[in-house]
Amino acid sequence: MGKTLTVLASLLLAVLVAWWLGWRPADAWNPWAVLDVRQPPNLLTPYKLSRLRADPELCREALQTSSLRYRQQSDSPATANCPLRNVWRVEGGQARLSSSFLASCPLAVAYALFEVHGLQPAAQRVFGQPVTQVDHLGSFACRNVYHRKQGRLSQHASANALDISGFRLQDGQRIVLARDWQGDGRKADFLRQVQEAACASFSTVLGPDYNAAHHNHFHADMGFWQICR
Repeated sequence: MGKTLTVLASLLLAVLVAWWLGWRPADAWNPWAVLDVRQPPNLLTPYKLSRLRADPELCREALQTSSLRYRQQSDSPATANCPLRNVWRVEGGQARLSSSFLASCPLAVAYALFEVHGLQPAAQRVFGQPVTQVDHLGSFACRNVYHRKQGRLSQHASANALDISGFRLQDGQRIVLARDWQGDGRKADFLRQVQEAACASFSTVLGPDYNAAHHNHFHADMGFWQICR
């Protein structure tokens, strides 16, 4: 243990000296650099995503590196039951959407990462073609978790969650979670790859195996809990 601590201390000292002399790592490996959606995710990506929650300007800069089409929305009144701050309307990306959706800035950035580095590569691996449409059940809903009368607010109440229900491929094929999740063919394989990829971008991803309430969609949000089920 003592030898390991000595090595780590030496490495840290070397990095500090190099930094003082003007060396800087590439942005992808610089924890203080803006997250670039176009670059492949690495070990620092979760940390960079977490920084976006408390820094709207940093999040805006990260969002600008994406290929999403989006519009900023006005903040809702402070007196609203579920006030929205720093929210965007996402209108599409590489794939069109079944409809546009409201998204907190961190959710929009995570969706962009997921589409570019997770969803589309999975479609190419399994089907040899891209996803051309993402079907969803919505994002913003001013409600508690599971629509309970009592309890904590859902991530949907701040437009910080998206429920994805299916996909359409370039050749017209449809993949629907409610129908294809339980299968054993390519569509089921694709959906499991998509869930795994989503877990690399979003904080929480809940799918059909989590409980009956999610039998027909992936719930993906950018809350503080790290859950992939």
